[in-house]
Amino acid sequence: MLVAGQRDMQLMDRYTMENLGLPGIVLMENAGARVVEEILASFPHQTPRVLVLAGGGNNGGDGFVIARRLIDLGVEAQILLLVDPMRISGDAKIHYDVYINRKLPIFYLDEPSMKEINARLDWADIIVDALLGTGVKGPVREPLSQVISLVNEYKGNKLILSVDIPSGVSSDTGQVDGVAIKADKTITFVFPKKGFFFNQGPSYIGEWKAVDISVPPAVAANLGLDLPKLITEDAVKNSIPKRPATGHKGTFGHVLVVGGSRPYVGAPIYSVKAALHSGAGLVTLAVPEGIYPMAAAQCSEALFLPLPEENGHIAERAINQISSTLPQFDCVAVGPGLGRFPGGEEWLKQLLSTLTGQAVVVDADALYLVRSNLEQVRTCKGPVIFTPHPGEMARLINKTVKEVEADRLGIATTFAKENNIYLLLKGHRTVIAGPDGEVYINPHGHDALGKGGSGDVLTGLIASFLAQGASPMNAVISASYLHARAGEEKAKTLSNYGVMPLDIIDGVKELLRESI
Repeated sequence: MLVAGQRDMQLMDRYTMENLGLPGIVLMENAGARVVEEILASFPHQTPRVLVLAGGGNNGGDGFVIARRLIDLGVEAQILLLVDPMRISGDAKIHYDVYINRKLPIFYLDEPSMKEINARLDWADIIVDALLGTGVKGPVREPLSQVISLVNEYKGNKLILSVDIPSGVSSDTGQVDGVAIKADKTITFVFPKKGFFFNQGPSYIGEWKAVDISVPPAVAANLGLDLPKLITEDAVKNSIPKRPATGHKGTFGHVLVVGGSRPYVGAPIYSVKAALHSGAGLVTLAVPEGIYPMAAAQCSEALFLPLPEENGHIAERAINQISSTLPQFDCVAVGPGLGRFPGGEEWLKQLLSTLTGQAVVVDADALYLVRSNLEQVRTCKGPVIFTPHPGEMARLINKTVKEVEADRLGIATTFAKENNIYLLLKGHRTVIAGPDGEVYINPHGHDALGKGGSGDVLTGLIASFLAQGASPMNAVISASYLHARAGEEKAKTLSNYGVMPLDIIDGVKELLRESI
């Protein structure tokens, strides 16, 4: 499934109308019909009372169709029009005229007082937001902002359903400038909108569903639109490397995890365990010799490469020992628990230069140590995967975290292209970008993953799938999806507070068994 912005959908609608010959009034009729189906499905055992809040644009036009069709099905529905009827034009005006010509129930903002608006909101079981749609720019003005605030007071007591996108939420960025509808459900058309996944958007859309209104999804390709893709379960099923029944430990790859330091013993162990429990045939953990006994006691399944150390960190001279073993590994993950230490930048530079074509996953403090050597990253013999959180991303590009969060898609896409890498930008909605411009959004994951060690599990999953033969993009999208879904599922029984890194690994195993 693709993810679209406001301009993308405008172009697709126009193409459908002008090139395919399907009039806008038909698209609007289809949109309203699909929303009605969802409304009735939400109340299968009773007939709800529905108040449709309509604006003057196409979103309001959808609202007129919704109210009319509900009434024709015997549902008590009424329109509250929040704009001057003289401002309604185009396809929306046609559906407004049909509604008025049939003398169906409509109320105007200039008729009732706010007290009477509250009475209508009290009357309804469902409040349908068909006010602004994807056309919002800047803060919502009065009187709409006051009405939106009133509607939000009913959150939890009424079903609030937004048409296409909650009014006040930017469809491109998810930004909310002032007030916006806090929807329980959003029924969107053709594709989910970019704003569903970024900034404040996820907090306002509630559950969402993309429905067909006869704009063919293939129109995006016809127009040459380069849209992000949404990671789906089906895509992940096709991305995870298949396991031949005749396979053995050599078949499923050998991962090298390089990391650990005196303060951070557990981080690389989580990566190792995640790699082993997601199918890697062998995993070797290279750690400072001082923490080797502790690491070995916690992870008997791994092979070990104890390394010379200085002040609790891997010593620069350890590079010779690592490089001599590299040909036996299919994938290298560097960074979990590594820490920052004098000479670390040069040490990592040497490590990257000795790789013999394996994929390398760069995470945690390795991202800090590599920030001055991005030119070398661009020329690595094998694929390179970076997995920064927003703070690490900000350091890589010399921006603030706020700037990174304001343009996650753009920053991820540009950085991946410029540095010839695969980038997994962590966050509430992870963005994955490849060197060729291909971009994915992970719609899953929440605060249950917000705990030290969670990212180390993700690194191990990526390395595991790479070692088993997955392409870099397939490895990253599969690992990201499984990691997020495992956190969600485990939180259902352990609570969002109680999910630990090893619980995520257990959750991944369950997903691999049950649904993948």
